[in-house]
Amino acid sequence: MDDLYTAVNEASQHDHQRAQSPRLQTVVPAAIWQMVLHHQTQVTGLPCAQMFPSRSPPSNVNSVRPSDVAVLSSIGLHMHSTELSMALSKLRELMTLFSPALVSPLSDETNLYSQEISPHSNLVEQAKELSLYLQNNQVMDVDRDWKLVLLFVQMDQLCGCEPQQHQSIIKSVVKEVDDALQLLHSQLKRTIVSVALWDGEHEGLNQRMCPCMETYSEGEVRILRATLSHTVQESLDELLVKRRWYGERDDFTVILQAVPFLTDPSSSGKRLSESQAAKQTDEVMVQLWTNLLQPTSGQHNTDDGGQIIALPCPTEDLPFLRTEGNSPSYHHSDASPLLHPVTGTEMPCKDFSPSPATPTSVHELRPGDIKVVAAVGDSLTAGNGIPTGPSPTLLLDVLTQYRGLSWCIGGDRNLTSVTTLPNILKYFNQNLTGYSLGKGREPTPQAFLNQAVAGAKAYDIPKQVRALVARMKNDSRIDFKSDWKVITLFIGGNDVCDHCRNSLLHSVENYARHIRDSLDYLHKQVPRALVNLVEPLHILPLREVHMDKSSKCPTWLVNILCPCVILPKANSKALQMVEDINRGYQRSLQDMVESGRYDTRSDFTVVIQPFFRDLVFPRLEDGRPDRSFFSADCFHLGQKAQSQMARNLWNNMLEPLGSKNTIQNFTRQVSLKCPTKTSPYIRTYNNSDYIYAGPSPTPGPITNWGSDLSCEDFAPSDTVPTSVHSLKPADIKVVAALGDSVTTGTGAKAKNMLDLNKDYKGVSWSIGGDNTLETVTTLPNILRKFNPTLKGFSKGQGSWQKSFNMAVPEAKTSEIPAQVQALIKAMQANKEVDFEKDWKLVTIFVGGNDLCNYCIEQNNLSPKNYSNNLMLSLDMLYKEVPRLFVNVVELMEIDILRTVKKNTLGCGLLQRLGCPCVINPAETSPELEEIKRINHEYQAESQHLVSGNRYEGREDFAVVLQPFLQNSFIPQIGDGEADTSFFSLDCFKISERAHAEMAIALWNNMLEPVGRKQAYNNFTYDRSKIHCPAVDNPFIFTKINSLPSRPVPPTTTVSPDPASTVTHSTTSLSPAPLPKCPTDIPVWLPVTVGVVSLLAGITAAWLVLSFCQRRKNKMEKPVEMKGTGF
Repeated sequence: MDDLYTAVNEASQHDHQRAQSPRLQTVVPAAIWQMVLHHQTQVTGLPCAQMFPSRSPPSNVNSVRPSDVAVLSSIGLHMHSTELSMALSKLRELMTLFSPALVSPLSDETNLYSQEISPHSNLVEQAKELSLYLQNNQVMDVDRDWKLVLLFVQMDQLCGCEPQQHQSIIKSVVKEVDDALQLLHSQLKRTIVSVALWDGEHEGLNQRMCPCMETYSEGEVRILRATLSHTVQESLDELLVKRRWYGERDDFTVILQAVPFLTDPSSSGKRLSESQAAKQTDEVMVQLWTNLLQPTSGQHNTDDGGQIIALPCPTEDLPFLRTEGNSPSYHHSDASPLLHPVTGTEMPCKDFSPSPATPTSVHELRPGDIKVVAAVGDSLTAGNGIPTGPSPTLLLDVLTQYRGLSWCIGGDRNLTSVTTLPNILKYFNQNLTGYSLGKGREPTPQAFLNQAVAGAKAYDIPKQVRALVARMKNDSRIDFKSDWKVITLFIGGNDVCDHCRNSLLHSVENYARHIRDSLDYLHKQVPRALVNLVEPLHILPLREVHMDKSSKCPTWLVNILCPCVILPKANSKALQMVEDINRGYQRSLQDMVESGRYDTRSDFTVVIQPFFRDLVFPRLEDGRPDRSFFSADCFHLGQKAQSQMARNLWNNMLEPLGSKNTIQNFTRQVSLKCPTKTSPYIRTYNNSDYIYAGPSPTPGPITNWGSDLSCEDFAPSDTVPTSVHSLKPADIKVVAALGDSVTTGTGAKAKNMLDLNKDYKGVSWSIGGDNTLETVTTLPNILRKFNPTLKGFSKGQGSWQKSFNMAVPEAKTSEIPAQVQALIKAMQANKEVDFEKDWKLVTIFVGGNDLCNYCIEQNNLSPKNYSNNLMLSLDMLYKEVPRLFVNVVELMEIDILRTVKKNTLGCGLLQRLGCPCVINPAETSPELEEIKRINHEYQAESQHLVSGNRYEGREDFAVVLQPFLQNSFIPQIGDGEADTSFFSLDCFKISERAHAEMAIALWNNMLEPVGRKQAYNNFTYDRSKIHCPAVDNPFIFTKINSLPSRPVPPTTTVSPDPASTVTHSTTSLSPAPLPKCPTDIPVWLPVTVGVVSLLAGITAAWLVLSFCQRRKNKMEKPVEMKGTGF
């Protein structure tokens, strides 16, 4: 912390000869203190130890440093720009470190908009208002002072749902920006204008301003927003290149920030916690700051899981604000034109004849017998952006669905110019129907039987197949009962792209279930059909085009479309998870078909087409990625790739099972195969003489919620520790718990409504001790692996074996102090517990009932009262209980309980009775918003209480907040359908399964350092999820032993002699009695010695400090701060 004071004090001295004394009074910016004090995320790089100020004010715009900026302002904010306004406020505070005399009309955090600039006007009007404000400002010299103007282009106010509207919208945006820049250029001297796209706050805004988007799927909205933003970005770049950055003068320039500010639309409507919102605002501010500086490479390349936010500093080599003059950048208009890909194919076959008579068996189906083609899937089948090219206008083609060019269902032109499966089949049957033509979305007539939806995932396929079958049945061109049909199903890429956001929703099991439901429907409804089930493509190789910077791909855009694949670092655990889920999807389809499930009748079968199982990435002769296979966004596949896909699909259809090609090599020339006289049929298991392996053995039913634990070291400390910061799991002798129905285990094993009020305390997550860990997962059962003689856990049902489980059903926080008193008495009275010497672990979890009844008792259940009751309870434990570690488990966001629904009496009436203030309010009501706000305040109060130093006065006592429930979500078995197996019969109390998951999450939190604890839990079942203590730091983590360089406190042996009992350290709440001096020593002697020692110490300290100060003044060496808490 001393480094921070030094850096800030040094920063305040750099005013580079603009010493206007009324503006030199400065304080350390609040934003910087927030970075230092934030306890969950580290920040590296700032405060900057060296500011590199100019020796004299620069005259050239390319030599302006952050310390030269006298004025910071912005235009382009609107009334919804709350997050952006707060980020700008923090940026202003950050820049005062470099320029303490900074003038800024930017508003403070409490007033979102500047009084001088109206947020309701357009950019040109705001530019006029800003110019007038600066010219009339008496504090600054408008002609001599350097000014930094941030111009924001608000993407969330644009509306364009039809492709023909997009170009005119973009032209309008570019013209407005151009007009505003020309005005600023004519009015202001010594100015840098930094232009940035902002699309960060879209909660409901896009839908209100653009009602047509209500019909779009989440995936379509994501593609639309990202592509429009990227096109505007490149169009603005072309404008600035054309205008030469308005830089014909040495004192004015415009720069375009390289990366727009975008958020994922899937997060829309999800309220962020206070810490999440603060972190997101910090990230926006960091991106703004980074974009303003000259770009550096290779900095802050850490695999930190998002825990470290890197704040760059100007360097001696790169000290300036970025301009095109001092840091030339790549421009899209510089890209070489892509070669027009060869998309046609020569037909080598000679025999196109159908069967002599219409076959009745799918195993005797020839290509000429196929009358109808159809397809379901995502944007690769919908045909998004198939024409490829480098210009911004072609990037907009990603929004257009070229269904007539789609690899498995398009029918535009003919095979010599467009290679698709229908164009191949047309050679065999000129009356083929079902294929799509031209452009348009799936409801249009020209889409016909191409019912793929852009952005679709596996859970969308059941809806697509129903729409497909309805179209087949209702179209006069199709004889539904008699015509042979080929249906292609290809899905999974978007599931892989988003699996890290919700690993349960996109699990292999759920993916397989959605595909199985879709195939079951086709099997039941559609006669005479062969289904091509194409395995999901092996997606990892597609990262390569974004890893090679020479490709000049819009990687930031693809980060929005496919974050889980693009963002992970090479060789990381996250990247291995991508590979595992991808391969899991592929295997699940193989198992599904190999089961023989769809071969129960002769006129229907499903065939796995595996050509995408592995992928060889296309490269040029010099080894660089070949962009010609991609659409303009380097994510969707272009016509060249789609042509290869069509050829490989056709060849797969003619290859026997067991010998099908499993590699999609985009660079290899692929010729079409032909039916032969000996094998004229589309290949199935039957006509391939292939024997199914049968289904993989299904795991048996789960009989218990136990866990497995295999650690290297279960031993206690060599000697009983005297410091809580050296406490190993095996050192814990006693467990206890305080709380409500969750801790009493109420209804956890209920089989009927009468069991709902029974307390199953033996399976309680934090204190239960039924059976062993192998069958019942609880915190005590985990600890008993380390210490089999553990005491205090509850067993069975009811109260007679509750031991130190002091929780009471339906308890509120106001009842916890009484539970503490009861616990202390019980411990002191228990003869098996050595109250002074035994290490004790107490878990407190409470607050749910406070929230459930908040609307009834608002005064009694206020956040302040919640915090005060927790504080009273902790104070008593701190004052009276020696050798104690306390887990305070942070309250979850309770409104997610509203998603737990089931059509039963318990899940209807009882849920509403149990938690009326959360369950009863309407979805968008003020009452519900109030509960969410109070919920967040409860969380903030507990964080504030525990993170302070109130309980740090004793070496044998610690309180740690365990946050695993902070951002937890209820597992889903479908889109928005909660998995009720985690709840009891009333959909409110939790089941034994949830108790087990909470126990694992709590234990794992205890083994994670403070500040780096997992603040979520996705409740996925796995018997091996329990972590082991780290070999190099095998202790239960506290705030102190979480510090990176703190030495482990020494431990001492406790003497068995009762006369030498070690008392716990003195505290601020209850001072320990002073030691008595022996009677043979005069009373005045220790007093005199103490006074003399004090005077000697003061003198020595003065001499040392004086020497250090003189040395510091001589050296004048800046102090570099390695890192602070963010």
